[in-house]
Amino acid sequence: MSNVSFSFRGNNIVREAIHSVFLYHAIKAGMDMGIVNAGQLALYEDLPTKLRDAVEDVVLNRREDATERLLDAAEEYKGQAGGQKAKAKDLSWRKESVDKRLEHALVNGIDEFVVADTEEARLAASRPLDVIEGPLMAGMNVVGDLFGEGKMFLPQVVKSARVMKKAVSHLVPFIEEEKGGVIETNGRIVMATVKGDVHDIGKNIVGVVLQCNNFEVIDLGVMVSCEKILEAARREKAHIIGLSGLITPSLDEMVNVAGEMQRLDFDLPLLIGGATTSPAHTAVKIEPNYGGPVIYVKDASRAVGVAQALTQANTRAELISKTRTENAKRRERHAGKTRLTPQVSLNRARDNRK
Repeated sequence: MSNVSFSFRGNNIVREAIHSVFLYHAIKAGMDMGIVNAGQLALYEDLPTKLRDAVEDVVLNRREDATERLLDAAEEYKGQAGGQKAKAKDLSWRKESVDKRLEHALVNGIDEFVVADTEEARLAASRPLDVIEGPLMAGMNVVGDLFGEGKMFLPQVVKSARVMKKAVSHLVPFIEEEKGGVIETNGRIVMATVKGDVHDIGKNIVGVVLQCNNFEVIDLGVMVSCEKILEAARREKAHIIGLSGLITPSLDEMVNVAGEMQRLDFDLPLLIGGATTSPAHTAVKIEPNYGGPVIYVKDASRAVGVAQALTQANTRAELISKTRTENAKRRERHAGKTRLTPQVSLNRARDNRK
């Protein structure tokens, strides 16, 4: 990524703005991978409007005078420090309400004040768990939305998860005290990245968020065989199994796990997540191989709601029934698809070009 902005070396704020804008639009256009310093990556949403517009004019080649306009805008930032250090020095957000301060800390990955803010929120709440279920999860939902929109990137989400974990660690002793020294978990979840796949950042974030919401998570790591996953689920008396995968071969391995769960008479809910997974693949390829509940989970912010619904008697049946109905509709739509064929010849199509 540094090559994109090299002409502005020494002006880190502008360089980081160029990286952020380039990544935002390149990912939308189909870019699969970029190498970037996660510690020097500005949030697209937080870029000053004038600077962001000037950078986009250059990156997207929107104006004849784009270069001159960016050079003029860059002059305003010469000699200023960039990245998170600059954000930490701008303490104007500290004047906001405690809920907004916690949201800002999570979105920007700032852990300097999070314990103090969490304690303030705890003192104002009826019980410590309200802080987790309230402002902390609200902040993580903002992170999830920004990530889904391509306005935050995975390294930034990891930093957000670490801030969340620090806040929750402060609250745990108070929750234990309230429960008489023992916290009853909401449920036990065995998670793994399936065999053939080494990616685990997304899975790790889901694990942290679930732990923050009082779930016991047994994380088996990456490249985990079907046999080890199912063995651990039985040994640990899991309530839910969660499978993660980022690359295409993961999809076939998830189908294999579902088939083995059916063969071995499992009835646990099976949660599916990861970049290459989708509601359609879950419905068409995975669910038909397993008689138990199979549920696609889009991201970490939604994992908690799904897990809670599955572990509570009054919501479990409704979620399973709704999911099965939706999956059946997806399979029906998929079966009814017809292959699109060209309506005209290649030469005719070329003759029609403008």
